[in-house]
Amino acid sequence: MSDYPRLTEMGILNPQEIEKFAVYTVGRTDILRIIYDRKKGSLLPVSKHFKFAQAKQSVLVDSGTRQTEVVYESSGAFREALHELEKSKASRKKAVDDADAIKEEIKLLQEDIAWRTEYINTLLDKL
Repeated sequence: MSDYPRLTEMGILNPQEIEKFAVYTVGRTDILRIIYDRKKGSLLPVSKHFKFAQAKQSVLVDSGTRQTEVVYESSGAFREALHELEKSKASRKKAVDDADAIKEEIKLLQEDIAWRTEYINTLLDKL
């Protein structure tokens, strides 16, 4: 089972290829634009647009007169897709942070080995 069921349902099989995404509203439609990080020469699209109709809801404004007002809100599918995109983005950032920490540890280890090698060479020179 996928970690991102809504994205999989939308046809996004590799969320790790997503570079960024944008959200905007036109009329009563929420639009999600996903921009991919594609290699040069790739025949796959660089971006995709997904449209989600906003849900219409009647809200009671005045209980005395029973007056209602129509309110439009984002659909559940749209909110789920955004949540999964944010989750994917956070996991990629954590992986980058972990990789940076490992690279820093390797750099420190290499410096330590160089210093110890230099020290051992000075001891050999004294013999």
